[in-house]
Amino acid sequence: LSTILCRMEASCLELALEGERLCKVGDYRAGVSFLESAIQVGTEDLQILSAIYSQLGNAYFHLHDYNKALEYHRHDLTLTRTIGDQLGEAKASGNLGNTLKVLGRYDEAAVCCQRHLDISRMLHDKVGQARALYNYGNVYHAKGKNICWSGVDPGDFPEEAHIALKKATEYYEANLAIVKELGDRAAQGRTYGNLGNSHYLLGNFQDAVLAHEQRLLIAKEFGDRAAERRAYCNLGNAYIFLGQFEAAAEHYKRTLQLARQLKDRAVEAQACYSLGNTYTLLQDYERAIDSHLKHLIIAQDLKDRIGEGRACWSLGNAYTALGNHEQAMSFAEKHLEISKEIGDRSGELTARMKVSDLQLLLGLKQNNSNSNSSAFMESPPGDSSLPGNSTHNFPQTLKPQMVDAYTPDTLGDDSFFDLLSRFQGNRMDDQRCSLQDGLSRVPAPSVPSISASGAEASAQPGHLLDLLANSQSHRLDEQRASVDSLPGLRLDQRHSQDVLSKLIASADNKEPDEDFFDMLIKCQGSRLDDQRCAPPPPPTRGPTVPDEDFFSLILRSQAKRIDEQRVILSSDRRPLQTNPE
Repeated sequence: LSTILCRMEASCLELALEGERLCKVGDYRAGVSFLESAIQVGTEDLQILSAIYSQLGNAYFHLHDYNKALEYHRHDLTLTRTIGDQLGEAKASGNLGNTLKVLGRYDEAAVCCQRHLDISRMLHDKVGQARALYNYGNVYHAKGKNICWSGVDPGDFPEEAHIALKKATEYYEANLAIVKELGDRAAQGRTYGNLGNSHYLLGNFQDAVLAHEQRLLIAKEFGDRAAERRAYCNLGNAYIFLGQFEAAAEHYKRTLQLARQLKDRAVEAQACYSLGNTYTLLQDYERAIDSHLKHLIIAQDLKDRIGEGRACWSLGNAYTALGNHEQAMSFAEKHLEISKEIGDRSGELTARMKVSDLQLLLGLKQNNSNSNSSAFMESPPGDSSLPGNSTHNFPQTLKPQMVDAYTPDTLGDDSFFDLLSRFQGNRMDDQRCSLQDGLSRVPAPSVPSISASGAEASAQPGHLLDLLANSQSHRLDEQRASVDSLPGLRLDQRHSQDVLSKLIASADNKEPDEDFFDMLIKCQGSRLDDQRCAPPPPPTRGPTVPDEDFFSLILRSQAKRIDEQRVILSSDRRPLQTNPE
């Protein structure tokens, strides 16, 4: 029996090592297969089992199976605490925090990051501290970005978003101090990138430029072209909001060159789109058209109908600015067709407005009327995915006549804003939680059936208290670390009692500094609200269009100037999409 167990132990270790090797070379699916096989064989060695759990959690994370990753990182945390492996517990807490962050459970993730940081400081582990601070910054960056992109208008960001992003910058700065001390240039590069993105979201665009320039410098040191491409794109975004459009165009050109070198067609299309809109801001419509046509071709190749529609919208505006209303009509009609096909109601409304006005312009032209009217930059398609108008006062880069394209005979200011108001009303309806459709199908809340003993208990308070006590004891038992809940843990008669005692003692002994799980439970309790009626999911985007279609907001901010006398504009600006590290 001893020989068989030794062979099984060796087999488990061999499978685990092969799984680890495969994961290191990026073959995560094959790695998971070997690691799961190791779990099936099982082991008595808690250190080996902890390593398998950690590797499995990381592999599932890379495969985007975050629930599985969460499951195995939790197992790892349980085991490392059981065997008193503080370094392992710190790493497990960090891995758990990263996974919770991706799942949008930011408060729980922050608790795990704090635990990682506390243990690393206690062990005087500088590398661990740096990792914990970086992960902590990532949690608050993701939380702040999530709030910013939740349909909130510029200037109306909740205080919670500002607090989260400010905390992110503080943790990144603390991380930088340590990695500089350690001389880790690669880590510095990653942190500078995310620090720049946080400053950018806060509207600190000059600070964002400084951070991204450092990121670019380090990327070049390592020959990391992907990181270099992200840095150029982020610098272009920041320069747009600083009003330095020429500098932005130069950085987008470098982004485009690197995207082509990396053979990333989707990113190449995004760079063409950004460059095209920058040329529009510079009133260089010929170049804008050239860039948008390149975007259109790639979008068609990648079967990205959303990207096609956006390219047609941009091309229609550019041709209108040049006075080529026939070409503008062709692209406006194509935009309308695509919007109908993909069910983009706001895009369809925009396209109908454009087609209607172009028809009127072409009709007046054919009647030899004086219709020397230039382009009107209307609301972008797919506006339901965007917040309200940007109100940043950029230099007057678009011709004034482009804003005043419509005469009172075509579409007056009041009519236009009435239409926009109705459109915004539809967007508000889209964000409501509709319960009527499924109301008749929702079953009535289930009421526990009362048995004879239950009825008796209700009549006798003593029995009810006994019932409650019994229920609480069951819940306590469920919270204990059990062998059944730890896959791969193989016990024989000689070791089972010892390991069981350790596991149960780990569950029962609550040390003074171990408020970690209590904090997690409190965070999880707040998740009850998450189960309530949720708002509609954000609209999908095409792979050739940036996550946040910021240029359309800038164009609308230019168009909105016709109403400056009616409203007081804020100086707040809507940030562009950032490229995370």
